[in-house]
Amino acid sequence: MAAAILFAEPMATLVRDWWTDSNAGYGLLLAPLAVWLAWRAGLAPDRAPNVWLGTALLALAVLLRYLGGLAAEQFTLRFSMVVAAAGLAVFAWGTVQVRRWWLPLTLFALSIPLPVVVTNTLALPLQLKASAIGAALLEWRQVPVRLAGNIIQLPGRQLFVTEACSGLRSLTALLSLGVLLGGISLRTWVGRALLVAVAIPVAIVVNAIRVFLTGFLVYFADPKLGEGFIHLTEGWLLFIAAFALLGCLAWAAGLVESRLVPRRSNA
Repeated sequence: MAAAILFAEPMATLVRDWWTDSNAGYGLLLAPLAVWLAWRAGLAPDRAPNVWLGTALLALAVLLRYLGGLAAEQFTLRFSMVVAAAGLAVFAWGTVQVRRWWLPLTLFALSIPLPVVVTNTLALPLQLKASAIGAALLEWRQVPVRLAGNIIQLPGRQLFVTEACSGLRSLTALLSLGVLLGGISLRTWVGRALLVAVAIPVAIVVNAIRVFLTGFLVYFADPKLGEGFIHLTEGWLLFIAAFALLGCLAWAAGLVESRLVPRRSNA
């Protein structure tokens, strides 16, 4: 009850952002999924309370909650809830339960939007990378193009690769999907880490292809195809293709694991 009262405010603001901020909307899917995975995993048969460590984690969560509130720093404030959830699990059932619930706890942590300073730091390099690859692909298709930062100059028209087109949103979603697929379909931490790592270039390449397709359609078909419903639909289709590609990679990694790793090994 005390934890519910203490963390009610950060939870309420987090749900509000999931609902109102399109960049954080993936939390509406990740959080219920985390709850379901925790319910499906259940309690570890060899669980045993670890009062001291659980108390220490709960104290750390309260400290983070206090410092986050003092500094009005939303990420720290919200991350304290993940630490508190892990602390409660350790207090009641021990560290073995946290290991059993590593996937739902990780997904819950991933559902928390990154701090603005981090997103601003990541967005610009991703914008420039998507612009550079997209322009290179357009040149490869004999489209006259000139690149200046994140502005692609086409004959009679400019394409501005905005922050929303940086791919950061799809990168976050694909990283979460990589964690989910790795946790469900793979048995080794090496395989899971590789799958998550692969999600990064997949997100960058898919976003660059979106920039290329936009420029290609604008130049060869109609400038109106670079905006509005068509542009949005193009983004969703490529995003689904990226999901499918990551699913195929997880399936292939599972096959490799089944050949190389003994069934009961947890290496």
